[in-house]
Amino acid sequence: MFFIKTYFYKILKYDLVNAFYYKNLMQVPRIEKMILNFGYQKSNFKYLISSLLALEFLSTKKGKITKSKHLNIFLKIKKGNPVGCKVILRKAPMYFFYVKLKTCLHSKTKHRQIPPVRQNLKQINSLTFQLKNPLNFLELESQFQFFKHIPKLDITLVTSSKSQKELIFLLKSIKFFL
Repeated sequence: MFFIKTYFYKILKYDLVNAFYYKNLMQVPRIEKMILNFGYQKSNFKYLISSLLALEFLSTKKGKITKSKHLNIFLKIKKGNPVGCKVILRKAPMYFFYVKLKTCLHSKTKHRQIPPVRQNLKQINSLTFQLKNPLNFLELESQFQFFKHIPKLDITLVTSSKSQKELIFLLKSIKFFL
């Protein structure tokens, strides 16, 4: 992970300083955290356990169950019921998952084919996208019988950028899918 960490902290910072004007080096945007999330419309304990295990395989960290904050009559979800699970990655586990995500998606897609993600660039400091088929990861693909019912994987990249131009430049410089 040394080469990724060096690239993120030294080369990327140098590129941002040359592209934008900063009064202080602490203003240079960086990737703060990645949030991985599986969400369900109906709380089924069997599916929640398999998605928690999938998150642990992907990120090497234990996930947490998310509970509903509001009553939803249409989906028949009570307040406080489990509706998904998530894990927050920072520093070394974040870089490890980034490398795993890049290698997985580039090995599964053909030349110049758009990866199977849906992106949202409306916010200034974060990027949210979905992996339609999380079984592309080798860890989940090899144990298909346990993970065949997991939903789409939501991935959120949270940065410290102040404008959308900085965010797009940051994502292009780390060669993220845009």
